[in-house]
Amino acid sequence: MAKRARVTNRPTKPLVKTPMRIGVLDARAVVGELRQMHEEAEDPAVERMPADDELFGALLYTEKHAHVLRRLSRAAQGAAALKRVQLWEYLREQAEGHQARAVSDAREAGVQWGQLAPALAVAAPNAAYNKAKRLKAIDLTDETPQARPVRRTPEAVLQAERRLILEQAAERRNQEAAQKRHELLVPIAVALMDQRDDLRPDDDADYWLEEIAAVLPHCRTPLQMVSLHRYVEAAVRAFGKLERQPTTNLALTPGARLALAAATEFVNGAKADNGSAAAATTQE
Repeated sequence: MAKRARVTNRPTKPLVKTPMRIGVLDARAVVGELRQMHEEAEDPAVERMPADDELFGALLYTEKHAHVLRRLSRAAQGAAALKRVQLWEYLREQAEGHQARAVSDAREAGVQWGQLAPALAVAAPNAAYNKAKRLKAIDLTDETPQARPVRRTPEAVLQAERRLILEQAAERRNQEAAQKRHELLVPIAVALMDQRDDLRPDDDADYWLEEIAAVLPHCRTPLQMVSLHRYVEAAVRAFGKLERQPTTNLALTPGARLALAAATEFVNGAKADNGSAAAATTQE
């Protein structure tokens, strides 16, 4: 009988099944439910139970005083115990994220991996490094359509971190390019408005010129700049349709022709920049 080949997973390969997690939980509400159960059981010390937002202390209290709930039904006792299980799991998940951030702060402050090893309950600097990387997996997702949690291996975390760095760099480049375009856009829109009387738009182009005139005096926020860009682009598109009609004279003066040409060049340049940025992101 032929021996079955052993299948090994790459360290960076996503898990076959998405790890189960508690995730988002209104822990205060669950603690409040436990408090109510202790009150129903006439717990004589319930007033000493920590506040609903003091999760760790509340869990220690309910563990110590669980015997009080024997006055309730077995179903109620089981429900209370399940709530404690859920809250401990939630607390463990939260602790991992906080510990990962504490490790990052320690590293930024110059703490060496050898110093972190005892604090992370491991024996060697490389073990501290690997454990810190595994802790970081909680905040990272892979590249699958489902964006599943990253596999808890240092290799998978490093791969995900590199992808995140590339995505952030691409986003910064896009923002810088958008800022430069916006700095050029306002004077181009102003020139269009200054030459508006010498332009010959149809109803469609005139509508977009009205939109430009409305937003231009108040164009300060990024959203307003995006709107202005869309209006200029729409106006250029409308004038472009008119230009294809051989008997149409779109501009009556050289200044109007220059203003329209500048707007057209700006819109075409912005489209080319967006296409180049998308291609660069795909290659990365």
